[in-house]
Amino acid sequence: MVNTETVRTIVGIIGNVISFFLFLSPMPTFIKIWKAKTVMQFKPDPYVVTALNCAVWVFYGMPFVHPDSLLVVTINGIGLFIELVYVIAFFIYSEWPKRKKIVVFLVIEIILLGILVFVTLTFLHGTKNRSMLVGILAVVMNIAMYASPLTVMRRVISTKSVKFMPFYLSLANFCNGGIWFAYAFLKFDVYILIPNGLGMLSGAIQLFLYARYYKTTNWDDDGKPSEIELPRNQGTA
Repeated sequence: MVNTETVRTIVGIIGNVISFFLFLSPMPTFIKIWKAKTVMQFKPDPYVVTALNCAVWVFYGMPFVHPDSLLVVTINGIGLFIELVYVIAFFIYSEWPKRKKIVVFLVIEIILLGILVFVTLTFLHGTKNRSMLVGILAVVMNIAMYASPLTVMRRVISTKSVKFMPFYLSLANFCNGGIWFAYAFLKFDVYILIPNGLGMLSGAIQLFLYARYYKTTNWDDDGKPSEIELPRNQGTA
């Protein structure tokens, strides 16, 4: 009979695969930037914030903070690398004001992360206390990131159109939240459970809206979409 730990590992590997493709989902945007040699109206903020989010989850998954979280470390380590590549691309193709903003944000993030690491390792002893502090901070960051799709969903309801809410990205977010929710539930890791439960709920609402307003969408409308940033949550993607 397959034990819980084996099932959890399998679920975590599936979560890694789904999260990896979620991290790659903005690739078309960066191909467009690379071809145009300019960032146009796209903003670096989501990628800078996601990089910090990934770094915090990598720290959370360290054995001296929260043991048995190797799969959390692997996917967020990969995510951190990918997000930094995105940030570097923004830096290369931006004008100086945006470059300055990116540098300031990165310096602030490094300082905050340094403070978190210092406080956790210096003043907190035992993995229970350490995982509580880092976990709570990571959960707060993830919940804050869920503010981003609310404007998109509000727009869908007001316009009765899902043209600018990508179906496959919504589906992937739902699957990503669901698989990591299951991963956390198998060993009841509340800090992974909460943000991914919210991620699954957010994805479900997006899919419901897609089904509800698909028929009323004018697919021939040439309205100019803004860059849509749906949360790529922990596992975190």
